[in-house]
Amino acid sequence: MRIAVTYDNGNVYQHFGKTKEFKIVDESKGIILGTSMLVTDGAGHSELAGLLYKNCVDVLICGGIGGCAVKALTQLRIKIISGTSGDVDEIIKKFLNKELEYTYKSNCSHHHSDGGCGDCE
Repeated sequence: MRIAVTYDNGNVYQHFGKTKEFKIVDESKGIILGTSMLVTDGAGHSELAGLLYKNCVDVLICGGIGGCAVKALTQLRIKIISGTSGDVDEIIKKFLNKELEYTYKSNCSHHHSDGGCGDCE
C-alpha cells in the first residue's frame, strides 16, 4: 500500500489544496518498506488528486480538505483520512496501528474569497 501525507517541516500540513509536498510511505502488512518525498510543483486542490493517482497512492492522510478534493480523490478510489495534525511519522505509526479512521467529508476551516474549498457541483 502507498500512503501520502501532506507534509510541512515534519508535520502534517493543514491545507491539502496548498500543500507543497507529500511524504510517501510504501508499506506491506504494517511494515514500512520505504519512504520518499513527492513535490507538487504548484498543483493545487483537485489537481493534487490526479498527481496522487499518477503516483499510485492508495491512502491520503491530511489536515483540512475541501469538498472538490474529496470528490476527486473518491472518484479515483483514493481513501482519505483527514483532520489529523502533528508529527508526520507519529501519524503514520497511528495509521499502521489502525488507530485512524477513514473520512470522506470536507473539513476545511480556511476561508477563501474564491470559494476554493467549497462543495463541488
